[in-house]
Amino acid sequence: MKRLVSLLITVYASVPVVLYLFPWTLNYAVFAHLVRFPLLVDLSRPEDVLNYTRNFYLNTEEGISVGVWHTLPASQWEEATGKGPEWYQETLGDDRPVIIYLHGNVGTRAKNNRVQLVKILSAAGYHVLSLDYRGFGDSTGEPSEAGLTSDALYLYHWVKQRSKDSLVCLWGHSLGTGVATNTAVKILEQGSAVDALILEAPYTRIGRVVVNHRLAKPYMFLPGFKSLLEYLLEENNIEFANDKNLKILTSPLLILHAEDDHVVPYHMGQQLYQISLEAQSKFSTDVKVKMVSYEASRGYSHSSMYLDPNLSDVVGTFLQSV
Repeated sequence: MKRLVSLLITVYASVPVVLYLFPWTLNYAVFAHLVRFPLLVDLSRPEDVLNYTRNFYLNTEEGISVGVWHTLPASQWEEATGKGPEWYQETLGDDRPVIIYLHGNVGTRAKNNRVQLVKILSAAGYHVLSLDYRGFGDSTGEPSEAGLTSDALYLYHWVKQRSKDSLVCLWGHSLGTGVATNTAVKILEQGSAVDALILEAPYTRIGRVVVNHRLAKPYMFLPGFKSLLEYLLEENNIEFANDKNLKILTSPLLILHAEDDHVVPYHMGQQLYQISLEAQSKFSTDVKVKMVSYEASRGYSHSSMYLDPNLSDVVGTFLQSV
């Protein structure tokens, strides 16, 4: 028992020391890209988990190849039989909305909650492109905030070149909400605007999630530990500032957040909603800004909002208003 207690104390005490000596370790904790659940799915064979989905790869930068799944609207499944890559690309311009799904940390594009959401969106009549950023899944490279944003931006332009007049929506979940708003800001700086944004379980800034994480809380009473985390995030160039981004974005926005979210506090979604409303007022726009809250009694927490039986109606009403 004494040895066990001694071991636990040693492990506990070593965490701040390791973080200080090896700041890059926080990068792995934030992105958690090495945790590649589910383990037994061949990402090059999406048909094992999703109907009428094509796998392909994009070279977003020199030496960087990212994996993408394109899932067709269910109404096109019968027509898709026997068709090749070019036909799949041409369908992006068929006037049906295209959703670029930017997932959170941990796992790949085959993670169950992501697959279940894509099934719902496909059944509702949308094209869905699910991206594994660099370092995630079977994509090459190492993740960084700039790198993830670059991957999403490349995919957005790739889709836009093929989608003609089809609406293109960025959908970010958790970590992916920061990727989505970063990408939207980049597009704005290039002189355009994203057709629509959907943020699922969004945070204000990633640092505020890190310091409130259940693994960090046991250390918060230590003098300077919070400052250490903030310093390390800055050293790793990790910010993902949704609050700052939404102050200048005027694209139609839908926020989805559960009151019992144990990872990203619900009040952060509320803050972002208010920030976006203020931005629309400041820039005198009348675009749609909406927040849908899920009561804690539903038990959707951080990753299960796909269980909402009315989700397709919520998304459909929002996209039709754009």
